[in-house]
Amino acid sequence: MSRRILVEPFFDPKTWTVSYVVSDKASGRAAVIDPVLDFEMKSGSTSTESADKVLAYLRDKRLKVQWILETHAHADHLSAARYIQQEAGGLVAIGEHIREVQAVFKKLYNLERNFLPDGSQFDHLFKDGEVFRIGEVEATALLVPGHTPADMAYLADGDVFVGDTLFMPDVGTARADFPGGDAHALYRSIRRILDLPPQTRMYVCHDYPPKGRGPQWETTVAEQRAKNVHVHDGVSEDEFVAMRKARDATLEVPTLILPSIQVNVRAGHLPPADDNGVAYLRIPLNALPRTK
Repeated sequence: MSRRILVEPFFDPKTWTVSYVVSDKASGRAAVIDPVLDFEMKSGSTSTESADKVLAYLRDKRLKVQWILETHAHADHLSAARYIQQEAGGLVAIGEHIREVQAVFKKLYNLERNFLPDGSQFDHLFKDGEVFRIGEVEATALLVPGHTPADMAYLADGDVFVGDTLFMPDVGTARADFPGGDAHALYRSIRRILDLPPQTRMYVCHDYPPKGRGPQWETTVAEQRAKNVHVHDGVSEDEFVAMRKARDATLEVPTLILPSIQVNVRAGHLPPADDNGVAYLRIPLNALPRTK
């Protein structure tokens, strides 16, 4: 079958993140998935170099943005969703269980009283199995909790965009020790994805390549089932959960978790400015486990 969509990846080497533009050949409509807002921790400054590369591609290909899709509230980069929307339009969307994530982090950051953990910061909240369209191409939003309660995968034209749930086969799978994470749920979500047809092309949101290979982001369901180092066929749920818990206990807290999540639960908006016109990020002290 001929391909109805084009997929263009954008790799950010600072955060090891891959964003995507998914466009319908027939209509020129597009979805942007997991765009990155650059953040320099030392100076506390944001910039739009990564997102501007996405925008330049959209302009060059004369694409009209219909959706800006977040797979979850990322802990490793700030979202450029609102900047992309400001420059190119589209609806910012995420799974409806973002409300649970917002409730947890509103407490952690003690966010302003008028921040409501109801998902209203996003333009659309997907239900599990909800069908939507990118131009003339039918797409489906799949709830895949485990890494967080709100993780989504997006399926379109034989392609699936899995966020952090799965990495390349030689890297494995997402951690499950963030607030609301659950290794059992993660295993079941992974099996749901791996039950898709073997030829389904899979696009991951991050790559942390082993020594000796460069960044990659495209694989297939068949390759994951045969070669994923954490969850290939034959690995039981109990085996996976034991591995995941042992491994997660050794992992450091992500470098950008504290600045990123308080932006990402706001759908890419920065916190409201104080009366001096400056916006501030909050750093809760002694609230997270120390780095290993």
